[in-house]
Amino acid sequence: MPKNQLLIDVLGLSLQISADEDPDYLQKILKILRQKTEETTNNTGLKDPLKIAVLTGFLLCDELEKKSLHGNNNSADMLPLNAENNPENGEAETLALNLISRLGEVLGIENSESAEIEGSEMAGTDRTGLDMTGQTLKKDDFHSKAYYEVYKLKNAVKYHDWGSPDLIPGLVGDENKTRTPWAELWMGVHPEGPSRIIRTDLQGNGQKDLPLLSELIAENPGYFLGKANNLTTLPFLFKILAAEKPLSIQAHPNLTQAKQGWERENAQAIPVNSPYRNYKDTNHKPEILCALTPFTAMAGFRHPEEIKNLMVSYFEEAPRDLKAAVFPLLNALDEKETPLKKFLASLLAFAGPGRTALSAYAAKKKNSAESAGNAGSHNEQNHNNEWELISRFGQYFPGDPAIISPLYLNLIHLNPGEAIFLPAGVLHAYVSGMGVELMANSDNVLRGGLTTKHIDIPELFRIVDFMPFMPEVYKESGSTGIYQYPAACTEFSLAVIHGGRSAYPITGPSIVFVTEGTLSLTGKSGKTVLKKGESAFIAADDSGLELDGNYTFYAARTGTSRLSL
Repeated sequence: MPKNQLLIDVLGLSLQISADEDPDYLQKILKILRQKTEETTNNTGLKDPLKIAVLTGFLLCDELEKKSLHGNNNSADMLPLNAENNPENGEAETLALNLISRLGEVLGIENSESAEIEGSEMAGTDRTGLDMTGQTLKKDDFHSKAYYEVYKLKNAVKYHDWGSPDLIPGLVGDENKTRTPWAELWMGVHPEGPSRIIRTDLQGNGQKDLPLLSELIAENPGYFLGKANNLTTLPFLFKILAAEKPLSIQAHPNLTQAKQGWERENAQAIPVNSPYRNYKDTNHKPEILCALTPFTAMAGFRHPEEIKNLMVSYFEEAPRDLKAAVFPLLNALDEKETPLKKFLASLLAFAGPGRTALSAYAAKKKNSAESAGNAGSHNEQNHNNEWELISRFGQYFPGDPAIISPLYLNLIHLNPGEAIFLPAGVLHAYVSGMGVELMANSDNVLRGGLTTKHIDIPELFRIVDFMPFMPEVYKESGSTGIYQYPAACTEFSLAVIHGGRSAYPITGPSIVFVTEGTLSLTGKSGKTVLKKGESAFIAADDSGLELDGNYTFYAARTGTSRLSL
């Protein structure tokens, strides 16, 4: 019996196969494959055909297995496959994308596609919603001139090992049954994790072909960003960050350094997704972090004299060979010119035996302090936090000399509602907790320790400010229910606004994220309700938007827009 021929053309690839099955059946299977591939592409925002194919195959196998476990092997009942028929499908997507992310990390590939799902809908929570008019936002409507004031967002989730499986999922109302570590929720237009606009189509079949927020803004920048601002895109990136383990020690470039670094690495033909690439864009990255839970961070160099005193105290009981290894670090701190730069250079040049001895001493030091209890010296009792963090860092990053970073960086503990602003060049690391993070629209990072990723020491030293710096802690104050956190930049400003009926106080473009209660926004086009864990983009030309509810929300806006306190 002659075999039937079928041309499979999916994801821009063509493959000719021969099969015994009826041609109509083969065409039916091909149609389903195209449908599932298209759904995977639209729901995840992935662009790499290989990753789309892997995830589509994973979901199809997941569907097949679930049908089998339920005793249903009828192929007619298994088709078509869709998220509506299988509420656990989103959990499979989460798991599959996390597997792809981990595969990318093992291979040394830094590609954000492999580490994100654009929105918690695909992790088992249905957040399908209408636009603020209560009408369906169709694809055709999106390209019309009928714009609204408020657009609910579907945001990108970033998965990293340092993230928490509980904090962000708990905030957005996701069960996260797979216990995947959610590290960041991105809100904005950065291409590495762009937000999309939530809508339902006329048939009520969920969120397909969701428009990007960047596409919406490009339709009419004057309306969405404000004509007076002369902006063509949103200049800030808004995040929810949750750290269960410490992030890498890092610093960010200023605007000139970012442009020069971008051009230099382009000239060197370093791929943008290469693990050896420092500059992903041409922008600087000042940032502000406001705690939503108790939050621990390290930021800014201590004074050389303070570092030396801590070093002497910490290594008082160290073996002779380790004391000899750290002696050049102490000498560097006595230098009259650039002592902090020479100190860090000596630390990062630590030889292998010294690194091993340092990690071993960190573990022993922790155990010794625990056994001593309250009988420890006065210095030991004063610096228990630093000693404990060094021990933890030694467990996470054995052999990394930066485990002693609590001795040379300021240790900062933030209560919920407290914030710090970090300008370019400040060496810092977020250690634990969840917070709202707002920055210029950039992903440029130079690492300086506590990481297995690439550390470009010459470039790091080119951008780091080697002067002592203690960030000011800003605490919410006032009785108006509105507090603006100071930020010395024009790209962004952060405010927290508490419940009650009032006019929306921001004139420029903004993104709001609700952290408590329910927020109702009513304008000319109708009413939008945001629950805890939901977010929305608000156009600059809002003209009369009203707030109501028992809410607390954080608002990210451009630094040049006005806020009425």
